[in-house]
Amino acid sequence: MEHSRRAFVQSTLAAAGAAAFNLPEWVLPALAAGDTLVPFTDLPATVNLTPTADRRVFDVRTIDGLLTPAAQFFTTQHYGHPVLDAGTHRLTVTGLVDRTLTLSVDDLKRMKQVDVVAGFECSGNSRPLQGLSGNGRWTGVPLREVLRRAGIRADGREIVCFGADHGEEEVDFRGRVTKVDQQFGRSLSRDKALTPEPLVAHSLNGEPLTRHQGFPLRLIVPGWYGVANVKWLAQIHVQADAYLGKYQARWYRTLRGETINGEVKWKETAVTHQNLKSFIARVTAGPGEHTVLGVVLHDGTPLRSVEVKVDDGPWQPAVLDPESAKHPYSWKIFRYAWRGATPGEHTLVSRATDTRGRVQPTAEELVSKKTFLEDNSQYPRKVRIG
Repeated sequence: MEHSRRAFVQSTLAAAGAAAFNLPEWVLPALAAGDTLVPFTDLPATVNLTPTADRRVFDVRTIDGLLTPAAQFFTTQHYGHPVLDAGTHRLTVTGLVDRTLTLSVDDLKRMKQVDVVAGFECSGNSRPLQGLSGNGRWTGVPLREVLRRAGIRADGREIVCFGADHGEEEVDFRGRVTKVDQQFGRSLSRDKALTPEPLVAHSLNGEPLTRHQGFPLRLIVPGWYGVANVKWLAQIHVQADAYLGKYQARWYRTLRGETINGEVKWKETAVTHQNLKSFIARVTAGPGEHTVLGVVLHDGTPLRSVEVKVDDGPWQPAVLDPESAKHPYSWKIFRYAWRGATPGEHTLVSRATDTRGRVQPTAEELVSKKTFLEDNSQYPRKVRIG
């Protein structure tokens, strides 16, 4: 019942966000007949998007539907891509639980299945490609249902999710270095883990996960950056204390300066919820107008507006794709009809605003952020009209 109520609330909010745009019906287009791609002049002369054994970068200029094809979905990793057998792989639940669980992939598939459309980006995703991003339909079992079967004890406050990927790390404690073999791990608070959203997923877009997407199991935390979505999920460990693994406590942190009473104070925060971000993915030329197509990534808060500005002109409203607006955690796709484009160089930029009043910042407004992660600044793109 709780999940039904939450789903109703989320769908209502999504509908409200869509209604705010007064959206006409439209279908997300691939390049229409007669349309031509207008190249970005700020893109490097050589851009390598060829997949490798350990890396995928999505060419966002090719977006032609709500879902990113699994073979093109981006991936980053720290310990390689382990080769696992779905028939023998086991997910264990250990720690402060009433009963230790060992679950096969088939055990999980026999539990009640749910789908969620969720888009996310690597927290290090950045210009000029913005290719460490994607959107998919994930199928699996709510994390809280797995935890319910194990029975979390009252003192279990930290839910640590470990992947099967691991590697040797040097741990430096006051100048003394110890080498240890570490699994990749990320944690959620008890409260977050017991919400309906986090998912132990086995499928992407209706097919088994690919090796690059964490086959046979991965965690999906809708609305969070990619690092939280642990691939090759192998163990869930419940503990009382905060988890301090390398990729939780040291690598994925953001340092910002805040002025308090006239003095700058430096604040470190963990990489968790996605910050509101939009970017222009492509510009095409068609009969009588140019079409600007872009993407919004966010934490699930409904959008109030998406706007596009050409050169030094005013902000103009963009149109949101109604299909992506149906799903609270999906990336949102927008388009803007650019009419009367004159020959020469032009700069186009987008910005998004959500219903909490958060406005996508400019690069200048993020000058106090000293780490490269979580760059959600407005991204001006340059094109030349022929």
